[in-house]
Amino acid sequence: MRSISYGSKPEQLFKDADLVIYLGGLPRRPGMERKDLLKINGEIFIEQGKALDKVAKKTVKNLIVANPPIANTLILSDHAPSINKKNFTSLSRLDQNRAVAIIASKANVDNSDVKNVIVWGNHST
Repeated sequence: MRSISYGSKPEQLFKDADLVIYLGGLPRRPGMERKDLLKINGEIFIEQGKALDKVAKKTVKNLIVANPPIANTLILSDHAPSINKKNFTSLSRLDQNRAVAIIASKANVDNSDVKNVIVWGNHST
């Protein structure tokens, strides 16, 4: 039987994990720019990446949801160098949906007609 863990001690939580989903992060507040959010959440993901590298299985899969997900994924994977970069992904569906809507609008077609959209990079200032 598989177990689900939660808490705030990365080294304890990541020990022998097969999958880690990163939901936690400071949400953007009024007046904050993405760079402000990145600085705060970046520190969190540096700590988590180091713990992951130290105690997790080298096959662990990682799904990053906390904003900004693409940047947090890069920070996390950079601080867990012993884990294959292919084992890290981010949930950036909002950006993908926005891209599809913009392309459909410019092409004057329905969103469902837009296929194979890939989001890559970061849209920070």
